[in-house]
Amino acid sequence: MLVTDKKTIESYYHALVNRESDHVGIFYVGVKTTSVFCIATCRARKPKFENVEFYTQFKEALEAGYRPCKVCKPTENANEAPESVLHAMKMVRDNPKEKVSDCQLREAGIGPELVRRWFNKHYGMTFQAYQRMYRINNAFKELKDGKKTTDTAFDTGYDSLSGFGYTYKKLIGKSPTNSMNNNVILISRFTTPLGPMFVCATDDGVCLLEFGDRKNLEAEFKDIQKRLNATIVTGDNDFVKQAKKEVSEYFDGTRTEFTLPLITPGTDFQNEVWQCLQGIPYGETRSYQQQAEIIERPKAVRAVASANGNNRIAIVIPCHRVIGKDGSLTGYAGGLERKRWLLEHEKKRLEK
Repeated sequence: MLVTDKKTIESYYHALVNRESDHVGIFYVGVKTTSVFCIATCRARKPKFENVEFYTQFKEALEAGYRPCKVCKPTENANEAPESVLHAMKMVRDNPKEKVSDCQLREAGIGPELVRRWFNKHYGMTFQAYQRMYRINNAFKELKDGKKTTDTAFDTGYDSLSGFGYTYKKLIGKSPTNSMNNNVILISRFTTPLGPMFVCATDDGVCLLEFGDRKNLEAEFKDIQKRLNATIVTGDNDFVKQAKKEVSEYFDGTRTEFTLPLITPGTDFQNEVWQCLQGIPYGETRSYQQQAEIIERPKAVRAVASANGNNRIAIVIPCHRVIGKDGSLTGYAGGLERKRWLLEHEKKRLEK
């Protein structure tokens, strides 16, 4: 929201002038004279007090008409984990079968409170919950490779099979024995100029690519697991890496087409609509009516719109290129200002 409390505004301006890193992600400052917005540590010349306004979310700054600063890249750097959190995550990765305690964090020069706050804000879970998930994900992979449940449980740091089984079922959804027929979906988080995104991939291709604040994202995770009879675990593979690379090139303006293999479980009609979406050229738009006519379903405009809304692979399957019949922007799960930004980004790239 727009910050209106005078004392808070003065405090934020002081943090901006002094480039206080502990305020990164706490506020986004819109500069009225340049129409850009920044984070607290921006190196650009500081604006006058009367020329700024503060927002608590970057989407609100976008909606107010501001564009991301090219110096501080607020939508990327505000969501990137600070060095201390990255170090804590590395400790977990390096010791996947052990619990990293607050005492160990302090010994490494890391404040446990900072780590907890960051995880609660950006992952919606505690650091301890993240560790449990990482250990169970590692256990799932070992069990899939044929390791015995008893050995896996005690190697993962659990004192009893019952404790391991309870936590495993809570996170995976099935007991160790009953989950072996599940496939694996790897999930990874990365930043973009429009905020963090999640990418999910199987051994066959990318099955989900969404902005982290997309509405009903948790429901999408559950749905894709059910449709593919799979369990989402943290990690990456060649398809995850390829997705990050190609999306980065798209935002850099050096890529106009994608070569990612896609997995799109859905009805025949939905897949027909999603295939049609991929036929919209870069920098161009179509209406829902035009889409319906292309797939020879001229009266199925509402159904086409619904299928667009169910698209799980943002940007690569470009539902942002669909607009209203009158040329107006219409619903977009990532937010209308993101949609506007993407269309303008493509238009500028073509004009060069």
